[in-house]
Amino acid sequence: MKSYLVGGAVRDGLLGLPIKDRDWVVVGATPQQMLDAGYQQVGRDFPVFLHPESHEEYALARTERKSGSGYTGFTCYAAPDVTLEDDLQRRDLTVNALAQDTDGNLIDPYHGQADLQNRLLRHVSPAFSEDPLRVLRVARFAARYAHLSFRIADETMALMREMTAAGELEHLTPERVWKETEGALGTRNPQVYFQVLRDCGALKVLFPELDILFGIPAPAKWHPEIDTGIHTLMTLSMAAMLSPEIDVRFATLCHDLGKGLTPKELWPRHHGHGPAGVRLVNAICTRLRVPNDIRDLAKLVAEYHDLIHTFPLLQPKTIVKLFDSIDAWRKPQRVEQIALTSEADVRGRTGFESNAYPQGRQLRAAWEVARAVPVSEVVKAGFQGPEIREELTRRRIRAVAQWKDKNCPQPEG
Repeated sequence: MKSYLVGGAVRDGLLGLPIKDRDWVVVGATPQQMLDAGYQQVGRDFPVFLHPESHEEYALARTERKSGSGYTGFTCYAAPDVTLEDDLQRRDLTVNALAQDTDGNLIDPYHGQADLQNRLLRHVSPAFSEDPLRVLRVARFAARYAHLSFRIADETMALMREMTAAGELEHLTPERVWKETEGALGTRNPQVYFQVLRDCGALKVLFPELDILFGIPAPAKWHPEIDTGIHTLMTLSMAAMLSPEIDVRFATLCHDLGKGLTPKELWPRHHGHGPAGVRLVNAICTRLRVPNDIRDLAKLVAEYHDLIHTFPLLQPKTIVKLFDSIDAWRKPQRVEQIALTSEADVRGRTGFESNAYPQGRQLRAAWEVARAVPVSEVVKAGFQGPEIREELTRRRIRAVAQWKDKNCPQPEG
């Protein structure tokens, strides 16, 4: 019985990156031997155990045989005669098929270390095509390591295209698609994930509302990049620089979905695309079972992002109504989130990347003014019931108007 550190811990250690989780493979052991040694079994589909002291996961070496459709259609075999090389061969990428013994010696039967050095994401074996989830995993790895100049091997991309064309991705559950997408949105370069999915044809299958944006033009005066799909990925890239929040990044990704509904004869203009896109955002979120708080912000951003761009022109009553519409009084974080997504929209354009976004600063300042109006004074003045809300709104509008006259100059022209 011998234990080996495997997978991500070995990979990231060789890359000099922080190691979050340490997973182990045990060769030459039975489940009973693990239990006798004090390990706690937690795996249902195959034998996985928790170390009695470190609580790290130790899995018995196993092989997998395709026995059905989708990413769950596998029969696992775990026994003392399964070798470490057998176990590593079932893994997705060579950079994940690395192991290290307790003395620190590297076991690398599939040349993962060379692929790390060459910054290459390459599949271990043809068995890669048996699990459609791996298409999303490779796209997520590409996003995670894009800043280190990793790329997907040509033969692996070709295999991903074949899997997509064969309809393999249709077997994925919404929960797994969202989990991989959520993980990708948390990387330094989340736009790479969606670009990879588009490159292999998977974006059209999993996110048709996004895929259709590629090739749809916008006015060159405002969008030098012209293509709405390219703009969408540029805004997501900018959002990732502005905020670590998944909510903000996902909302930014979905902000222009409504442009996919514009009739061709109206191109390149897209009047009313914001409100029109709300139902498409809702469709994606319903299909993938996106958490409600993330969904709700994305719908608000789709509807109001263009309004924020015109902030200096807005009437005080419109500004206060905006705060009502986004439920800022109960969820004040939304003001900052919407300011960031609108900034990402403006700066996510060719040549505008370094531009300032004063509208975001103005939105934040107006919010501080509006919420500083004390409710207690309205109550002390004798207003009751619905009158309290009406008077509070009037006072907030007056406060914002006074602030705006002093601090929010009208644009020239």
